[in-house]
Amino acid sequence: MHKSAMSANPQEPIQGSNSEESKDQNSAPNNLEDSLKGDNPENPEEELTVPEEIPTADDPKSRVKKKDLEGAGFTIDEFASLLSKYDYNFKPGDIVNGTVFALETKGAMIDIGAKTAAFMPMQEVSINRVEGLSDVLQPSEIRQFFIMSEENEDGQLSLSIRRIEYQRAWERVRQLQKEDATIYSEVFATNRGGALVRVEGLRGFIPGSHISTRKAKEELVADFLPLKFLEVDEERNRLVLSHRRALVERKMNRLEVGEVVIGTVRGIKPYGAFIDIGGVSGLLHISEISHEHIETPHSVLNVNDQMKVMIIDLDAERGRISLSTKALEPEPGDMLTDPQKVFDKAEEMAARYKQMLLEQAEEGEDPIASMTV
Repeated sequence: MHKSAMSANPQEPIQGSNSEESKDQNSAPNNLEDSLKGDNPENPEEELTVPEEIPTADDPKSRVKKKDLEGAGFTIDEFASLLSKYDYNFKPGDIVNGTVFALETKGAMIDIGAKTAAFMPMQEVSINRVEGLSDVLQPSEIRQFFIMSEENEDGQLSLSIRRIEYQRAWERVRQLQKEDATIYSEVFATNRGGALVRVEGLRGFIPGSHISTRKAKEELVADFLPLKFLEVDEERNRLVLSHRRALVERKMNRLEVGEVVIGTVRGIKPYGAFIDIGGVSGLLHISEISHEHIETPHSVLNVNDQMKVMIIDLDAERGRISLSTKALEPEPGDMLTDPQKVFDKAEEMAARYKQMLLEQAEEGEDPIASMTV
């Protein structure tokens, strides 16, 4: 019974899920031409065109021939030449930007864009003493470096930060000297000749003759002293400073010519005596002790004597103060016969001296020249 039912109408589709599949198969295109028909129902004649021949990957016709490159922008050789123009040409003395990417025991590895990472030795990290690289550098930090030498056999360059700081330090001290600035620096050592300090990281020297203090030199270590520049010579690596000049300038700001001050004899030389006036030293030349002729200052003065002297010149540039007792003598020769009289009448004689300076200035005369007559 089932058999005759199934064959009664062989053209009738079987009901169920297979009917949908039959629809899909009946609606599929019958040939390639149908598949290329346009999908625009309003214009069924619109078709896609297919090239008659489609070359395969191994078809010689599909390969670009050498002669086809002749019209290109540049050849392979020209491309290599172009790249060489953009290759960095590092040379000693150059200052370049670099990135820190490794801190090692003996130095730091720096990327400056060269073929091989550059190396900066530990001793080149700073002009000042440092405990370790991390005191100055941090990984990934970007900063300037000085190229010290040509590439070594491994193609590696040597770098320095110290050289840059060194150059800038000399520029700075030259500017300070030009401005006649007073600086403060700490004494870190002393020797037979004087004291050593650091200025902008550079080692400076204070000659013993330019140290003006009652302390022994050895006791100056760790003291901060006011200083003036005497010599700044980068080529000879000479940086010489004066403590005395700085003190004199400071003192000079509170002193004036014609002023009477009390001082103490600190040293006697054949040409005169050095008088301490409030921490700075002034020179009482032998010709300024008395109107009378004197063979030697020792015949009139003794070390540690206290006396009144008058300021007759202030030379800030040379850091010198010139003194006189001759101008304070009521009568010529009083310094030899009655120094106490000179002491007692010092202010009175100084007032007369100032008046004389004022009158000479109004008349256009040189007061210093008239004093030495």
